[in-house]
Amino acid sequence: MGLLSTRRVFVIILGLGLLAMAARGVHDPDVWWHLRAGQEIVASHQVPHQDSFSYTRYGQPWIAHEWLSEAIFYLIFRATGWAGLMVAFAGLIAATFLLLYRQCAGRPYVAGLVVALGAIATIPSWGVRPQMFSMLLAAIFLWLLAKARASDPGQLRFLWWTPVLMLLWVNLHGGFLLGPALMAITLAGWLVEAWLGLTSWPQARTRATRLGIALAACVAVIPLNPNGLELYRYPFQTLQARTIVNYIVEWASPNFHSTDFKPFLGLLLLTWLVVAVSRKRPAPTQILLLLATAYGGLSAARHIPIFALVAVPILAEGLEELAARQQWFSAAEQTSLPPAKLAINLVLVLAVAGLTGLHFYQVIKSQAAGESKNFPKAATEFLVREHVPAPIFNYYDWGGYFIARLYPQYRVFIDGRTDLYGSLMDTFSDTARGEGNWREGLQKYHVRTVVVPPASGLAGLLRLDGGWKKAFEDKQAVVFVKAGSF
Repeated sequence: MGLLSTRRVFVIILGLGLLAMAARGVHDPDVWWHLRAGQEIVASHQVPHQDSFSYTRYGQPWIAHEWLSEAIFYLIFRATGWAGLMVAFAGLIAATFLLLYRQCAGRPYVAGLVVALGAIATIPSWGVRPQMFSMLLAAIFLWLLAKARASDPGQLRFLWWTPVLMLLWVNLHGGFLLGPALMAITLAGWLVEAWLGLTSWPQARTRATRLGIALAACVAVIPLNPNGLELYRYPFQTLQARTIVNYIVEWASPNFHSTDFKPFLGLLLLTWLVVAVSRKRPAPTQILLLLATAYGGLSAARHIPIFALVAVPILAEGLEELAARQQWFSAAEQTSLPPAKLAINLVLVLAVAGLTGLHFYQVIKSQAAGESKNFPKAATEFLVREHVPAPIFNYYDWGGYFIARLYPQYRVFIDGRTDLYGSLMDTFSDTARGEGNWREGLQKYHVRTVVVPPASGLAGLLRLDGGWKKAFEDKQAVVFVKAGSF
């Protein structure tokens, strides 16, 4: 089949479309402290174990579980700036879904449309984030497990890649627990298939033994990180942390009234509908994975991508069976195309590539404006220029930005490391909203400067408080300084 066959042109356009979808400005509040942490790691050749960025938790233990991601962030940024980070992570996201596309059986066009739906459903999680490494590695784990299931029981070589990948994953992101979890569910599924008589017990025993050894190896390599044995406990502590669920939106269940989550709802409903009506039933292993990841996606929005990785191949296979049964497609693709059609395909590929490149250019060009719109850039410049007194009480979403722009001259009250701050999140929330005993946080930590959004409850109270003077204000932020200290 030629390079410009309709099928290959479709795949190329799908890849370019995924790249274009993934190209977005870097506006995640956490990316700033990730960059600063990466800079510190690269400069010192050491991974931090205590906090140095805040004054409220200064010197306390901090598990920098994303240290390798942060070093990668900083090295890319140092070499290529924002443009490099945008291109690198757009490529990572596109690679994840192209790998997913390769797992889909049947016609490329049905699979491509289903992959596009799966990608759109996961858009709320996209960005320059360590979590994108977990999404890619989860896709690779699922691909390896599917390959192992389709292989001869004595040739399960695909499984031996999992401990190697796990060693990488455990140093990139705290979502590494997904790897062993997917393997454990797959192991249970293989045993269920044997119990139902879908595979023989000798075959199941061989498969289960190999997978069990690989799973044990994955669990065994978890301590091979700068935090050692602590990472056995860390994911469970995070999942059980009340403050994370209460204050971090992506740890809450998806709000289906929001447009952002309607594609996930569509993917969820369509998948189960197709499973119900298709004559080609998913294997018990696939059903177990689908149930587990559907529960995860409904429990916390940040887990939606894992559901999509499991659901898309199942949905594509079911739709392919329905299409074949209903004879929706009858014409086979031509193996050789006339010159005119080849020319049209070439023009189409070049046009889509050009539009993708133009979109990247526009996104990169708008990064500076996006920074001013989403973060207190002018207020930060004022703080540095006027040498306002510390300590500073800062808005939660701006903590990472201040770490990147102000550290070590100033340390923050709070930032996106929710696992580090724990109950301080409650103090911050009451203070920022001007609710409850809102003065307690300011008094306990001897705050002398406050930087918050102009419409916040705290800003409204401080405007009426003679003990505080407004020093700066624009549409993004207002700065108050304690009377007599500036």
